[in-house]
Amino acid sequence: MSQYLLEVENLVKSFPINGGILNREVASVKAVADVSFKLKKGETLGLVGESGCGKSTLGRCIIRLIDPTSGIVRFNGKDITHLKGEELREIRKKVQIIFQDPYASLNPRMTIGAILEEPLIIHNLYASAKERKERVLELASLVGLRPEAMNRYPHEFSGGQRQRVGIARALAVNPDLIICDEPVSALDVSIQAQVLNLLMELQKKLGLTYVFIAHDLKVVEHVSTQVAVMYLGKIVEMSEAEELYRNPKHPYTKALLSAIPIPDPKKQREERIILTGDVPSPINPPTGCHFHPRCPIAIEDCKKTIPPLEEKSKNHVAACIRV
Repeated sequence: MSQYLLEVENLVKSFPINGGILNREVASVKAVADVSFKLKKGETLGLVGESGCGKSTLGRCIIRLIDPTSGIVRFNGKDITHLKGEELREIRKKVQIIFQDPYASLNPRMTIGAILEEPLIIHNLYASAKERKERVLELASLVGLRPEAMNRYPHEFSGGQRQRVGIARALAVNPDLIICDEPVSALDVSIQAQVLNLLMELQKKLGLTYVFIAHDLKVVEHVSTQVAVMYLGKIVEMSEAEELYRNPKHPYTKALLSAIPIPDPKKQREERIILTGDVPSPINPPTGCHFHPRCPIAIEDCKKTIPPLEEKSKNHVAACIRV
């Protein structure tokens, strides 16, 4: 048995771009480019970066909603990259996902009770309808929903309540790992805190492991044990959360952290780092370091050298030749 619950090695996901009269593949977008990390049971990996950097694609490749182009995903020491049929279904009991949009991820024609019961039926987890109903009520209680809500439909709930339903659905099959794909980004700030606290309570109570995808660095700091920063499909920095926020190495990470609003206006912060230009197109990324066109400390070598993700201090890796 591996000491790591999840191991991702050199994961790549490319999407073809078709064109021309014959609609043949003329180019490809490398949404995830050679990503590797390891995660122990009970930990949370925060995955951050700008929109379009490949975070959600990586999460969906891990759970096999999308098949990776190359690389390996191991769960509990078992390679799940090429599993199909019944073998993949067995893994789905242990690896679940909470989607970003609580409005689009629930079937509007099903009651909340039916939505929570569906995974129990699919995976044949309980012998009788009575046992399934009891489990549905138990799940509702876990996430703070009333029993009478089970007969209502998703449109009758607020965004925060719908996301609680999404969390309960993910918990229905007793998973070990949950991919949280920006689970609070569509919610009001006050509701975000409630859902985050619920996720952390459930993690302690049920021994869950999370891959927490977000673009809000403050949210990620609150929930994560490790943080990985992505830019244009690659991880550019990764370390324990406290270390990364206290001592960022990569210039992109520094720029992201400098953009976090400070609640107390009397407190002074270091000079705000303003990034120039836009995120380059993933169809035609820059040569060398992908970040060099926007980097405030870039030199000529940055245009030619692809920086390796290497250790800069203990358990702290970054992909930058200037650090």
